[in-house]
Amino acid sequence: MSDGPRRGERTRNEQPCPCGSGQPYVSCCMPFLHSKTKPATAEQLMRSRYSAYYFRKVDYLVETTHPDTRKPGLRKELTKMVPQVNWAKLTVLATAKGGREDKVGKVEFIANYFVQGEPFELHEVSRFRRHKGDWKYLDGKGEG
Repeated sequence: MSDGPRRGERTRNEQPCPCGSGQPYVSCCMPFLHSKTKPATAEQLMRSRYSAYYFRKVDYLVETTHPDTRKPGLRKELTKMVPQVNWAKLTVLATAKGGREDKVGKVEFIANYFVQGEPFELHEVSRFRRHKGDWKYLDGKGEG
């Protein structure tokens, strides 16, 4: 038995990242989702959160939600909801602030997804704020 990744994992890791960046998953969102490094910008956090939804990484979604807006039942809510949604495409439309030196930022995006085979679209402007130096998702206003 080898210590390397299984064939399915290796193939997934080399695929384009689901966040739509055009980079391979292994060098884009994977290091964030596996706690190897932290997002340096609000957009990186937003993209990594999309990938976390895509791969159903509830712990990452809870951890990257700002404590000021993290509801007590968030983990339970996500655990119930995440398996029901199949994410298809992310398009980032705009960013405001959210850079390496900023304390706040906004990212506007459209996420396409399916629930029981039915297509949906989420258009949201997400707000991000640093907490103890790390970017966290604060809240979002959207339609979908």
